[in-house]
Amino acid sequence: MLTKNINFKNFSYKKKNNTINILNDIKKRYFLGKEKLLLTLSDQYKYSFNLKKISKQKKFQICRIIGMGGSSLGAEAIYNFLKFKVKKKFIFFNNLRSGINKKAKKNILNLIISKSGNTLETITNLNTLKINRNCIFITENKNNYLKKIAEKIKCEIIEHKNYIGGRYSVLSEVGMLPAELMGLNEKKFKQFNYLINNKIFINNLINNVEGILECIKKGKTNSVILNYDEDSQSLFYWYQQLVAESLGKKSKGILPLVSLMPKDNHSLMQLYLDGPKNNFFTFFDVFNQKSEKICKSSLLKSHSYLKNKSVNEIIFAQRLATEKIFKKKKIPFRSFFVKKKNEQTLGELFCFFILETILLGRALKVNPFDQPSVELIKKETRKFLI
Repeated sequence: MLTKNINFKNFSYKKKNNTINILNDIKKRYFLGKEKLLLTLSDQYKYSFNLKKISKQKKFQICRIIGMGGSSLGAEAIYNFLKFKVKKKFIFFNNLRSGINKKAKKNILNLIISKSGNTLETITNLNTLKINRNCIFITENKNNYLKKIAEKIKCEIIEHKNYIGGRYSVLSEVGMLPAELMGLNEKKFKQFNYLINNKIFINNLINNVEGILECIKKGKTNSVILNYDEDSQSLFYWYQQLVAESLGKKSKGILPLVSLMPKDNHSLMQLYLDGPKNNFFTFFDVFNQKSEKICKSSLLKSHSYLKNKSVNEIIFAQRLATEKIFKKKKIPFRSFFVKKKNEQTLGELFCFFILETILLGRALKVNPFDQPSVELIKKETRKFLI
């Protein structure tokens, strides 16, 4: 068990590296106030927006979030994972595409997010969408493009703290302001102080990182997420950016791939089972109480075993069967089973994956917080457009 809401089965590797010492150093620095980024995961973090002031923006029933990468992936993960609790419509503009030119509407709130305030795709979408004054901007307190636009059209500007990288920003203003607009409780996401003092959570985290490091040593650098819950796809696109952008440096890193199950049993599973042995896997499933049952009257005798079975029971059986085959074939995997979807559970998952990524970065001796090569592409793109 990871926490009371999440059942967790770890990698079978038991070899010890230096992870416990790295984690203790991070915890020490956190309590001394030197790991400011981790403050965003706790209830001690102070937002640069006022909750009471934001409450008047909750009247909007449609919200468009315009941002790239970490500026939108976290909010999208929250929305899709917890959409059964959200009564509003959220639209995410997180890529460049043509055909989105729409007239400004008075009943839509626009949330425009970019740490630098100069993200090319965000600026392009912002101008293509022809926004009105129903806007909130989240950006650094610098004289950047978004800040200038916000000041020009007299919209609210919320500071994106400069020590928070986009991919680590999900529990800061970038993710928690959208969560509040969704009608969710931002306080319930903040589980960090509880988790770092929970021995079960910490032991699982350390053993999990040890297992991944052993996989890397054996040349297994593809991290394949076998996701059995379609509403969690956005969570793993968030995770994909977190891992790839944080660890892909100095010819090191992990390639995270998201596979939607059981659909991919019929396309990719043969490769996973009998292809190159350079993968390790994450099984992820969620308990779904409301699940349709098979109509027994239309079943043939040959498939009577499906009588009164729910779709969720079938998915659960497929996952257990796949795990059993992986075990037989000695394919390394870990497994998450979420027993209850709520803000607390999602906050725990965010904390687990963020801490995992930072620990892996330190163990691999790469800086998990920068992204030097991506900046090169931004500079070259500008040259082509000038």
